[in-house]
Amino acid sequence: MLQAMLASYKSKDPNTKVGCVFVDENNHHISMGYNGAIAGIDESQIPWGNDRTVPLEFQKYGYVMHSEANAISHARGTLKDSKGYITLFPCNECAKLIASQKVSEIIYLSDKYRDTSENKISKKIFDLSGVKYRQLTIEKDLIDGLHHYLLDLLKKL
Repeated sequence: MLQAMLASYKSKDPNTKVGCVFVDENNHHISMGYNGAIAGIDESQIPWGNDRTVPLEFQKYGYVMHSEANAISHARGTLKDSKGYITLFPCNECAKLIASQKVSEIIYLSDKYRDTSENKISKKIFDLSGVKYRQLTIEKDLIDGLHHYLLDLLKKL
């Protein structure tokens, strides 16, 4: 999950930073993605607003790929039987992509959209296709330990 959290840091989205990492059965990295513009587009040239009352061309939604779609599109091999670590529970569009790739399990941090129709559809897609999903709870001690480790590491530079 730490890799997914680090991937989310690369997102230029000022509102929602999401990261995704797919790993194989040995927990070896297969692919990583974050929510951002498609490869080759200067992200400073696209709108990052989320006001749905303006035309789509002035919203981030017309330009941004979700982290899961980004990771799937960058995978060099199969994702069959892999696990996905994602910082935010997938939307229904990404759930379709994940299920079609035969990913075995999704582990996520946040489920902040749990009461939306899109989220309920995602869970139904996963249930119908046999993709397991579970929320990961990170203990404060782990975060504190990582924080101290990173500070010590930076002092050695």
